[in-house]
Amino acid sequence: MIKFLNTLSILILPLIISIILIHALINKKPAYEDFTTGAKEGFFVAVKIIPYLVAIMVLTAALRSSGALEILQNFLKPVFDFFKIPIETSLIMFTRSFSGSATLGVLADIINNCGVDSYAAKLAAVITGSSETTFYVASVYFGAVGIKKFRHALLSGILADIIGLIAAIIICPIFF
Repeated sequence: MIKFLNTLSILILPLIISIILIHALINKKPAYEDFTTGAKEGFFVAVKIIPYLVAIMVLTAALRSSGALEILQNFLKPVFDFFKIPIETSLIMFTRSFSGSATLGVLADIINNCGVDSYAAKLAAVITGSSETTFYVASVYFGAVGIKKFRHALLSGILADIIGLIAAIIICPIFF
């Protein structure tokens, strides 16, 4: 089974590209021209979302460098201790909704400081995988298409993040 999955993972991208090209040939579509048109549109979308990217990156950096996250971490330590949640994971809980790169940096710090097989590293990895960079996604994608009122989508995303976080906290002790 592992050999099959390894072979499949090697062949999947060429297979997808081949299917797209065969579909274009059958339907007599100009595949290369359509690809370059899409790439051109993608470039303009990328330029359009730069202000939103800068805003969310500055916010994340400001929270980390100001010490606000550490103050919150110290404040919540008794609650984390009560629920037997490693305090090291609190930073991931705070940064995950804002920035994927900040979260990966925090995850790397947890793994380096606590060890790859530590409960803190495993819980942090599950939290990272079970949540999304909600504010980043909302600001970038809604900003790219010009949607200014995304309050309900943002609240839904935050709720999904909270549910993923709670699920990780409940399920990790069972498996680890």
